Amino acid sequence: MDLTTPSTPRVPFKLVLASIAGVWLAYFALATLRGWLVGLELFDALLLRRILVTLGSMAVTLALWPIVRLLDPRPFWIKTGAVLLMALPASVLLAAINQWVFADIENRVVATIGEREGLRIRSDESGNLLVDPLEREAEAAATPPPAPAPSAEPVATGEARPAITINAETRADNRLRQLVDVALGRYYLLLAWAALYFSLANAEQARAAERREGEYRRAAKASELRSLRYQVNPHFLFNTLNSLSALVMTGKTQAAEQMIQTLSTFYRRSLAGDPTGDVALDQEIALQRLYLEIEAVRFPERLRTRFDIPAALADARMPGMILQPLIENSVKYAVSATTRPVTLTVAAREEYGCLVIEVADDGPVAKEAKPGFGIGLANVRDRLAARYGDAAQIISGPLEGGGWRSQIRLPLEHHD
Repeated sequence: MDLTTPSTPRVPFKLVLASIAGVWLAYFALATLRGWLVGLELFDALLLRRILVTLGSMAVTLALWPIVRLLDPRPFWIKTGAVLLMALPASVLLAAINQWVFADIENRVVATIGEREGLRIRSDESGNLLVDPLEREAEAAATPPPAPAPSAEPVATGEARPAITINAETRADNRLRQLVDVALGRYYLLLAWAALYFSLANAEQARAAERREGEYRRAAKASELRSLRYQVNPHFLFNTLNSLSALVMTGKTQAAEQMIQTLSTFYRRSLAGDPTGDVALDQEIALQRLYLEIEAVRFPERLRTRFDIPAALADARMPGMILQPLIENSVKYAVSATTRPVTLTVAAREEYGCLVIEVADDGPVAKEAKPGFGIGLANVRDRLAARYGDAAQIISGPLEGGGWRSQIRLPLEHHD
């Protein structure tokens, strides 16, 4: 498992697109609703151009994103300052796009409003805006020109008072104010998107930290399970080698040879699996049968075994070698401690959705024995806690009629 420090987690591109679309579609919806409520002229034409402005705004924001992404690993104050600066030219560009898209329809909107108010609005060749009352033009057309007075200077026919003029400089100033006003609004929207993006980036980093923490925890648990599993093998090997030494010293070479062969098979099977993985119940029982065959060489007259394993539970999952310390305790404290035959029983059953496994013997119980103590039982308890937490437990203690029983209860899981 690779637990090296990863690079700064990135917000997925699809999520970036969704954030950009969300901000500008919200702007589009609000601007359209406002136009409908106030009854803007040429609503359909404005709607089409607003769509173009929205798409352009999305494109500019998307172009800004690669630069903003470079700030992901930076401190908060650097992010804030950089975004405040970068959003300024971007907002001016968005305002210019808005003004350019709506430029061709501005005069149409102004003329429509003027007609509604009784005004005729037009532009001259210099770019000045001329405003004439329509009523005055109608009256001038319907009234004949007055006869010239003998003593008065001639008056031009159809001459009217000059129209109200808004010069080009004033119009340019108005457009500049409009540009600044729109740019400020776009500036706020860009800052809102940047804040949303950094929130998404922080959430992505938090999720990555949680994943790393989970990986470290799983690695630590796997290491703990390996350590506990490997505590079993050296202890068993030490006892077996002592038994082999005793057989050789007493001249029981055939029994020693049989023990060596069985020991080889036992270790080949026990070391072949993952020490942190689970095995099927029938595999665990087969391994313990090999162990008991080894011990039967030492105690051919005293060790008797009985297995009660239902076929329906053969594929039930359990930690490998979890029964080894319990069976080894029975051999050590019951079989080897007496001269009479001792029956060692391994049984399994299903109970309320749990797998219950019992290892019991009918051997003698030492007066100083205390339930729940010992290296072997502690090892089993720690392995169950590391694998299942509070969902598994082990109970061990003397039986009323004599002997000792250890019971493991763990969640029943079948092999897929």
